[in-house]
Parts: sequence; C-alpha cells; structure tokens
Amino acid sequence: MDKAKICYVASADITLKFLLFNQLNFLQKEGLEVFVACSSGTWIGSIEEEGIKVNTIRITRKLFSPLSDLVAFVHLFFYFKKEKFDIVHTHTPKAGFLGQLAAKLARVPVRIHTIHGLYFTEHTPSLKRKLFILVEKITAKFPHLIFSVNKEDIHTATKEHICSASKIAYLGGWVDLEKFNPRRFSETFIKQKKEALGIGPDVKMIGIVARFVKEKGYLELFEAFRAILEKEPKVLLLIIGQIEREKKDAINSDIFAEYGIQKNVFFLGERADVDEIYPLMDIFVLPSHREAMGLSILEASAMEKPVVATNIRGCREAVDDQKTGILVPIKNPVKLAEALEFLLKNPEVAEEMGKMGRLKVVKEFDERFIFNKLKEEYARLIKAKIEKKI
Repeated sequence: MDKAKICYVASADITLKFLLFNQLNFLQKEGLEVFVACSSGTWIGSIEEEGIKVNTIRITRKLFSPLSDLVAFVHLFFYFKKEKFDIVHTHTPKAGFLGQLAAKLARVPVRIHTIHGLYFTEHTPSLKRKLFILVEKITAKFPHLIFSVNKEDIHTATKEHICSASKIAYLGGWVDLEKFNPRRFSETFIKQKKEALGIGPDVKMIGIVARFVKEKGYLELFEAFRAILEKEPKVLLLIIGQIEREKKDAINSDIFAEYGIQKNVFFLGERADVDEIYPLMDIFVLPSHREAMGLSILEASAMEKPVVATNIRGCREAVDDQKTGILVPIKNPVKLAEALEFLLKNPEVAEEMGKMGRLKVVKEFDERFIFNKLKEEYARLIKAKIEKKI
C-alpha cells in the first residue's frame, strides 16, 4: 500500500484538526500520500504544517443548500479526477453525501465512508427522520465500506435498510493514550495552569468539551448548574467549545446571565491545549442529545475523570454506568444535577470511577489498535480492487 494516494473529505477543518488529525499523521508515517478536502478555516495552516496537502472547498453543514452543494460537488469531482486518488475516505454527513457521489463518478478505485453518529434518533420527528434516512441510504450506495464509530448505529443502519450488514463495520472511538495521560501533569503544573486562568486552587471544577450548540445539552446543564450553585456556591463550570454560528441551535456566550450563573462559568471557547485543561476538572459532563461516541468522554476517562453523560447511543458505549461514570436521562436537568452533586459530595467514588475509566479506554479505545485496523482495511480493499473483487 506504500505511496497510495488517499484523500480525506470533511465539511469543516475542525473535524480534521481535532478528530482525524492523528489518523492523517499515522497514514503519512505508513507511507501513504495524504490529502484532505474541507472548508476553509483557522486550522488549515496547522494541518498543512504536517505535510498534509489541503484543498479548500466550501462544504456547508446545512441540510439543504442546493446551489452551494452543487458547487462543492463539481469542485470535488474535478479534484478527484485531477489527482487520481487510490482512496477517498469521507467523514460527516454532507461531505459523505457529496464526496461519495463525486468519487463514484470520478471512478476513484476505493471509496470509504465513516458514520460519526447517525443524525436521527428515536426522538427525531417522523418526517425529518425519514429525510435523514433517505440521505444516508443514498450516501451508502457509493462506498465499498462504511465504518461506524459505535455499535448501535450498525444495528440501526441495517434495521432501517441504509446498507447491508456486510457493507458496514465497527471501527470504534480512539484516544491518544500518551497525550491524554494524567501522569504527564504534576500538581505544580495543575496549580500553575489554574493560576494562569485565574482559578483558585481549591475550587471544585465541572468541565465540558463540546461544540457550543443546544444539541450538546448545554441548556439542561446550565439549569442543573444553577441548582447546584444554590447548595455549592464555590463550584465552577469550565466550558471548552467552538461557537458555531451557522448552526440553527448555536448558543451565544451571553446566555450565562439568563441563568444567573455568569460569575461561576469559565468559557474558554475553542482550545488546542485541551489535554492540559482536563487535569483541572473534578468531573467531566456531556449531557448531549445525540452522540456518535463522545470522543471527549474517552479523553476525559483517559485522564481519569469521572463522567456524567446522557443515556444515549454512543455515550453508553463510552461510559459503563456506575463504574466509569453515571448515565442520566436525556433532557433531564434534575437527574443531571443529582448525578453531579453526588460526585461532588463523594470524591472517593469519583476517583475510583476515574481510574476505572482509564482502564476501559486502555482496553477498548487505544488509537494504535484503531488505526492499524484502518490500515488493514485500506490494504485489503486496494488488493481486492487490483484483483477485481470489488
């Protein structure tokens, strides 16, 4: 497979930078010539610094944008024709839909798509659910292989006839266990980091790392946090997340005042040093409405932090309830507050959950294992194509 040309396609540069960056570097080290196509953004430069060739093509994340989608499709088609890639691997729904169709028509030999969480759930309105399923079905016609980062989506994809069971495979989530390792950070480092951020040394910290949109459960979290402050006024909420203004459920940072929690919130926005901020947290929380795997859960667990998350697909694969964290009902701020309060009041339980979380991630989500699985599938598909088996 040496010197094979591969192109990753995603809608946003943040997907490539924070989700797929280690995969891209791994593939380069394995001898592949790595390209990416995505919308322009602030992280393009740092991606290119690693020797990865970037082609910026505006791929909107909106469900319906016919003219913009047509332009993106045409650009992808001619890009694929020009570069003659051996493999095109698409990520995220819109990039998957446009990228797979363009790759098929451009006769790219090997086409792969990763489902990072199906966009519909059991709570999605019927018409919208049917529309999402239709888009997934169309997308699934073109790749030779579909990866899913969680097991429940494989069951759903086959049940809804999105694709056959033989076409979809479990990939799982992945974590850099060397980077997200609590042993890297001394008590002195944690103290200095808190001082740099203006956080007191003895303050209890609840942390979340997620895009700043309603879908991630922020409104329920703010309501729960307001209730917590009535009993524990010295607790802080630490938020790391990109503001996504093009999303319909985007949130502005001035919302904290509406809940009366503004004095106890540290909003850090988008950060590249998230591995250095996890150590500051006492508890990690992700009350998401929809999740593929919850890679931030895996990172927090790798850092030995107890997790409170919603009992939804993806999250319940990343968290062993009552062992590595606590799962709570979706959109339930009362139960969310109860779980967070319990861990704040029982630090010995929280500590044990954190340790068990690290063991779970080491056993199930080591990125080295996941990336080798990718490498093997690429080699298998290229060989099958040469032998005309696909």
